[in-house]
Amino acid sequence: MSPQMMPAAFLGHGSPMNTLEHNKYTTAWRRFGALCQKPRAVLMISAHWYINASAVTVMPQPRTIHDFYGFPPELHRFQYPAPGLSELAEEVADLALPDRVGYDSDSWGLDHGAWSVLAHVFPEANVPVVQISINALKPFDYHMALGSRLAPLRERGVVIIGSGNLVHNLRQIMWHLPDDGVAWARNFDGAARALLQTSPGSAADLQGYPDYPLAAPTPDHFIPLLTIAALAAQSGAKLETLVEGFAYGTISMVSLILCRQAQVTSDEALPSGTVIPDPSVAPADQTNI
Repeated sequence: MSPQMMPAAFLGHGSPMNTLEHNKYTTAWRRFGALCQKPRAVLMISAHWYINASAVTVMPQPRTIHDFYGFPPELHRFQYPAPGLSELAEEVADLALPDRVGYDSDSWGLDHGAWSVLAHVFPEANVPVVQISINALKPFDYHMALGSRLAPLRERGVVIIGSGNLVHNLRQIMWHLPDDGVAWARNFDGAARALLQTSPGSAADLQGYPDYPLAAPTPDHFIPLLTIAALAAQSGAKLETLVEGFAYGTISMVSLILCRQAQVTSDEALPSGTVIPDPSVAPADQTNI
């Protein structure tokens, strides 16, 4: 990776409660943010903006979307008041050609797949964020091709983040396994990571693996990984494991990055002098108009 090129990452976001918690995953996300220093902007591909179109946010102040229910009031009150950046949205649309990416000025914002990780990556919410939708009508090859076309953004100061989960099966969650994975989930996670680290350009082939139907009963949490895999294939860089683990048997929390940095699982691995802000203190409501 050249000194001018920004990192990219696939972050396994898991529960939105990670926004407020301090654990090995949130520590690793903070580590990734420290590696990025202060970029020009973030382009976010979140599993939770899964629609029948390709769109990108252009609003100057994206709203914080609380797209869940049943969580504590402090999570519903959480705000992530990062600004938008319309010029980045225009660059995304230009790079995506000949495929069309429309402009969304009012229907979306930042969903919890975006802000639950950004609360740790850039806790001050001072880096502009643009979110691009996942087009549910398109095959995996489309998402790989789009990822490759977006590669020049990394040389323009843009950090590209895919937020989802490599294994995400909520119907088979096992509450008695809060920190472990069942056999088929571990098998798919391991096989997928082996492919991604040796042949990321073949990431779309993972849908043919025996355990894929269990790992991704719906593709929304898997597709953000394809963008990052395409960036790795385009650059020739190796996807490295930032952090790994499982939640409740059937959710892989692995995060993969395009950087020359080792895995992080503890605060001791953070750069000397790094200050970790407390994301549980939500910004004032009036800052997100």
